[in-house]
Amino acid sequence: MTAVVPEFLPDVLAWVVVAAFVATAALERYDRRRARAVGAGAWVAFGAFWGVLFPQFAFGMKSFVEGALSLAAVPLCLYAGYQLYAGRDSLFLLSRAVGAMGLIYLPFTTVEPAREFLVEAVSYQTYLVIEALGYDPAFTVAKENGYHSAFIFTDETGHQYYTYLVLACTGIGSMSIFGGLIAAVDASLGRKLRAFALAVGVIWLLNVARNVFIALAFGNQWFQFFVDPITTLVGYSQPGMVSFFIADRVLSQLLALVALVGILWLVVRDVPEVLTIVEDVAYLVTGNEYDLRRTVVADGGTRRDDAGR
Repeated sequence: MTAVVPEFLPDVLAWVVVAAFVATAALERYDRRRARAVGAGAWVAFGAFWGVLFPQFAFGMKSFVEGALSLAAVPLCLYAGYQLYAGRDSLFLLSRAVGAMGLIYLPFTTVEPAREFLVEAVSYQTYLVIEALGYDPAFTVAKENGYHSAFIFTDETGHQYYTYLVLACTGIGSMSIFGGLIAAVDASLGRKLRAFALAVGVIWLLNVARNVFIALAFGNQWFQFFVDPITTLVGYSQPGMVSFFIADRVLSQLLALVALVGILWLVVRDVPEVLTIVEDVAYLVTGNEYDLRRTVVADGGTRRDDAGR
């Protein structure tokens, strides 16, 4: 028997989490004792949020990468809440970042015109690149969401391979992460805007390339030599889905993690203050203290604004 999570629960939890983190940021300047309590509660709720998403990622979407990350996030969030409540005040910065990430991301999940515009814009750009590479799939409206975001490849036997883009395919999640990190730190507006523009630009380009790769790999069945092991491991009843699984759930998601590290490196060249957040995340994961800003300074990686900060 498979546990069924109500569809509304992740969205409700997400808004609760964001509201709690925003409240923590508001209280931080005036009543740190109360802010610690609210912040600890926000982290517990955040852990519950990832726990609720785990079955969807691991079993519904058959994504081992996202499933493993969401499962690992549960104890990390609980530990962050404990550390904040115990007095590790540097975690207020990470809490502000999470709140800012949510404020950037959640409107696209709840405001239909914004979501439709973003999905269709990325879909159209993906189609233009596919076409420029010499392929000619049908580009049409997806029956699942009504957006003009579906690609249909037809092989020589007449069999069709159908994929469509959703909000997760737009890169808005990664953009929100970096937007939240940059917004949370105390740095000059000019450096923040440069770093944000760089991060969003790189993410947008890489995300379109990812969509193109997945559509072409599935539409042309590039990875079908892995049919037997993948169908046994994942339980696909349709062998044709193997190319999609390898292109999306394995290669693209693993490469996305590498890309996020690279983008983070680019961001901290302009806004090294972000490394304070990275240090706290590293502490939560390993239990060791780090001084990454000193490493960046030694590497000549800091940038100064006009005020010399």
